[in-house]
Amino acid sequence: MKKLPAISAGTALALTGILYGVYRFAFDSPNQTQNDDLHVAITPQMTERAKKIRSMIEEARSIPFERVYITSHDGLKLSGRYYHQQDGAPLDICFHGYRGTPARDFSGGIQIMLREGHNVLMIEERAHLQSEGHTITFGIKERYDALDWIQYALQRFGEDTRIILVGISMGAATVLMASELELPEQVKGIVADCPYTSPEAIIKKVCKDMKVPGGLGGFLALTSARLFGGVNLREASAIEAVPHLKVPVLLIHGDHDHFVPCDMSRQLYAANPEKIRLEIFPGAGHGLSFLLDPDRYEQLVREFSQKVLEGE
Repeated sequence: MKKLPAISAGTALALTGILYGVYRFAFDSPNQTQNDDLHVAITPQMTERAKKIRSMIEEARSIPFERVYITSHDGLKLSGRYYHQQDGAPLDICFHGYRGTPARDFSGGIQIMLREGHNVLMIEERAHLQSEGHTITFGIKERYDALDWIQYALQRFGEDTRIILVGISMGAATVLMASELELPEQVKGIVADCPYTSPEAIIKKVCKDMKVPGGLGGFLALTSARLFGGVNLREASAIEAVPHLKVPVLLIHGDHDHFVPCDMSRQLYAANPEKIRLEIFPGAGHGLSFLLDPDRYEQLVREFSQKVLEGE
């Protein structure tokens, strides 16, 4: 049997260094800008509307909330922001995006939810803001955090609490992945804005954007996540979860999203058109559907939430 060539210590050390660098770049947290509500990504659509976006963020930041905490399934102290409207109201549990913040990512969405009279729980994902952890797992471990937050809500507000899960970007993929984990019957629906189909798919896409071959970039990213973050990024995906949906989903995506392609939402819709309603916003970039057409966005969310909460 032919022996494989031995790897020198220097080569092994160099490879380990590369993998650690990839881990720090893609998965390690915190990041200096990720905890800054007012940090706005430099893209043409964001730059054009930066003043409006920052105004919305400031308005969201001014809304009083109660700081709440839970202990996750794997022992992390996780933080959230609870906005109380009235006892017995439906509860929207919201999950922000990769290196995002609740005030930034839901600066428009929170206004819709509060106008509907819903109580709102905006969680701070693990490895973000005041939540513990050092590894962002692209929804793999965050989906179990979603279950932990749901259980917290039911224990605090009562078993008759009606819940809608809301997510944007990584948060949207997270709630779709969580849908496969035997959600309690109190969860009535999911609103997912610009989700990706799987951690591996979005990583490979971003690698190609960075002129790194998708196969090589994917290998390095998945290997570094497992080696230094202790997570298997192939363990779950939204595209594998949605065929088993037990609750309705409102899927929203801008067709000018150059970060998470709109085709990913089309694939998700095609995997379960009976449970998923797909709404595409022409001209909208990543996470900007509300900003480009707030009236349509609010109407869609209002109609969906009323329908699922009434059990139609």
